[in-house]
Amino acid sequence: MTYKNFIDNEWQDASSGKKFGVFNPFTEEQITEVPASSDYDIDMAVRAAKFAFEKWSGLTAGDRRDHLRTLANSSREHAESIARTISTEMGKPFKDAMTEIDDLADYLEYYSELARDQVGRIVAPVDNRSMSLVRYEPYGVVGCIIPWNYPLSLMGWKLAPALAAGNTIVMKPSEVTSLSILHWAELVAGDMPQGVINVVTGYGQEAGEALVKHPQVPIITFTGSVQTGKRIARLAADNLKKVSLELGGKDPVIICDDADIEVAARGTSWGGFVNAGQVCTSVERVYVYDSIVDRFTEALIEETKKVRLGDPMDNDTDVGPMASEAQFNNTINKVALAKDQGCRVLIGGKRSEKFERGYFYEPTIFDNVKPGMDIVTEESFSPVIPIQKIKSFQEAIEFANSTKYGLGCTIFTKDIERAMTAADKIKSGTVCINNPLMENIAAPFGGMKQSGIGREHGIEALEEFREAKHIFIDYDHSVKDWWFGDKSE
Repeated sequence: MTYKNFIDNEWQDASSGKKFGVFNPFTEEQITEVPASSDYDIDMAVRAAKFAFEKWSGLTAGDRRDHLRTLANSSREHAESIARTISTEMGKPFKDAMTEIDDLADYLEYYSELARDQVGRIVAPVDNRSMSLVRYEPYGVVGCIIPWNYPLSLMGWKLAPALAAGNTIVMKPSEVTSLSILHWAELVAGDMPQGVINVVTGYGQEAGEALVKHPQVPIITFTGSVQTGKRIARLAADNLKKVSLELGGKDPVIICDDADIEVAARGTSWGGFVNAGQVCTSVERVYVYDSIVDRFTEALIEETKKVRLGDPMDNDTDVGPMASEAQFNNTINKVALAKDQGCRVLIGGKRSEKFERGYFYEPTIFDNVKPGMDIVTEESFSPVIPIQKIKSFQEAIEFANSTKYGLGCTIFTKDIERAMTAADKIKSGTVCINNPLMENIAAPFGGMKQSGIGREHGIEALEEFREAKHIFIDYDHSVKDWWFGDKSE
């Protein structure tokens, strides 16, 4: 199949004619090519979005809601086709890819209603017979840089509140999963008004940076690594652009001595290995009370043995291949470094021998883990779980806060006081108690410290894409003494 950029509701090749390949991580074969776009292509998309902005932002919130509902319904109607594309180009099990489409539709419906309801407020007046209104207005063209691990779901995190608020969009998908978003645009985005949604594929240093630096794009929203997020923030600073950055994590799990070990082991296994560990809120380090560490470790190993690697299109598959050769090699290097630093592999630790091809890496558990090791300080984004013993609750809190990240954390305990104390003390955007990786579309999601700036989900996400304007009204028509009592003639 031939894929092109989606600009102004038309399909266009990159101006240079250049393309790059997109690969299937299950077969390791090239699927097709997509445009390797440049600053010229980004400029075309921005111009289309800017022209569309006046009309789109001028619609009532109710009219925009109707458009987004249509977009949600069309996404659901084409869910199987889009999910197959996700599974083919990034290795996610088909059943999980289907969930992405449902999530996207939910986001579109939720924000279309929220933006219709939350349009402004009245604040206390400063004088009698006066009124102060606060009105929320869209920024204009939003530049969205989308990651590869949940291409449609995380696209929805940005697209839905931005459109609902009245902005128009230029999206740059990841090079790994360009097809998923292009296919979605092909099937459903054409129903939207011309120029409201634009998709331009390309490499980060060319298309991505061009979008960040474009003077007609006042806000950039990005999900990805801390290193790239810092680069975006520096580039955006030249034009004082607003940035919303959802960056990396090194999420800890604390297993207390009163935890239900079976529940904790099962939750930790799922939280660490789902999507091959390629989740920003994956379980990346586990702290276990020394009195139960042996029992917990044994239970976690047994749960790990149950994880079924396989063909993404097989309904029995729990985990598919890693999304790309680069991610696969990253895992190999992370595990090798951990072993060199003294960690012991309890299970996994190598490429799966069940498959002749495909970037399959066995779910891996380490022990003999010490503070300061790379495996507990730097994001691995891999199916790897390191276990470290702790002696006390205070030590657990100190270790949980010991990295530069602050995206999420989980604690397993039956003691509500202990659980809520952890929620108070741990510096992270999300705290989960007895259930990892939980999200709520109505609650904010985002990181503290170097895990990000801004929030997604909830009304907080809508606020990311709106500016507040104060309108002062004086309806007392009497003459005012504006000179504060100065009677000089």
